[in-house]
Formats: sequence, C-alpha cells, structure tokens
Amino acid sequence: MSETAPARKATPAVAFCFVLNALLAREHWARERLARFAGQALELRLPLTPAVRVCIAADGRLEPDGPEPSASITLAGVRGDSELAAELRYLVRHWRPDVEEELSRLIGDVAAHRIGLGLRALVNWQRDAAQRLSEAAADYAIDERRALVRRGELEQLAADIARLTQALDTFEQRIARLD
Repeated sequence: MSETAPARKATPAVAFCFVLNALLAREHWARERLARFAGQALELRLPLTPAVRVCIAADGRLEPDGPEPSASITLAGVRGDSELAAELRYLVRHWRPDVEEELSRLIGDVAAHRIGLGLRALVNWQRDAAQRLSEAAADYAIDERRALVRRGELEQLAADIARLTQALDTFEQRIARLD
C-alpha cells in the first residue's frame, strides 16, 4: 500500500499557483529570477476579493501560503521595499505571458478566449470600481462635508486675499498721507 500526499484543499491560492506555474513553465528566465527568492512570500491583493498569499519555491515556481509576505501585487502595481518587490516590478514590466494560449492547451480555444474576456472584464471592473469609489469619497469630502476645498475655490480665495491685501496697502498709504 503506497502512501499518498494529503489532498490539498482548493483555494484561490492553489488556483493562482496552478495558472502562474503553467505560465512560468515556458519562461525559464522568469523562474530563474524568482528562484533567487526561494522561501519568500508575496501577496496578491485585488479589490473585493480575499488576499492570496503564495511562497516562492527553490525552482522558481509558486506554492500556496507561506511566511509573512515581503511584497504585494495590487491593481496599482507592486508594493513593498524589498528586493523581491523590485524583482516583481521588473517581471511586471518585462514578462508578457499569453494566458489564453496556456488555457487553450487545457480547455480549448473558445473556452480559453471566453475566460480571458471574463478575466479582463473582471480586472477592468475592479479598476473602475476602485476609481469610482475614490472619486465618490473625494466628492463627499469636498461637497458634503466641506472637509476639503476644490482647487478652483482655493485659487479664488488666494486671489481674493491678494486683492484685499492690495486694498489694505492702498488704504494704509492714504491714512499715512493724512497724518
């Protein structure tokens, strides 16, 4: 009777690792760059989804979970001051994996294309939702709570103060001539 490895619970981290490792399988240079950070973890943080933590294995592949992350990836980019964060920024700029191509090998062209469309729509939706949320918060702070001032209003106030200062200077000069 042979021993088998315990079954791994399907989580977003497992799925993320599976997809990313399939993409990394064709990019030896990217795996080699990641392998230098074996044992370190990173976290994927997208709006409205739970954070996904993954650890870099000795061969540059990704495994679910891991220690405290030294970098995080968001829609805005890579965050963190570690060497791993700098390397991830490099990979984001230079690695252009064809996700649909890899998926098509597993599930076929049509399904891969539709999944790709769905993923792009999800990312665009999250980016749009985050932008709208920040705009709504700014509008609330400016218009409803009056906690912030719009640039145009601030410039108008500065111009009014400059005119008042000039008027006061002129008034003081008139008073000085009367004395």
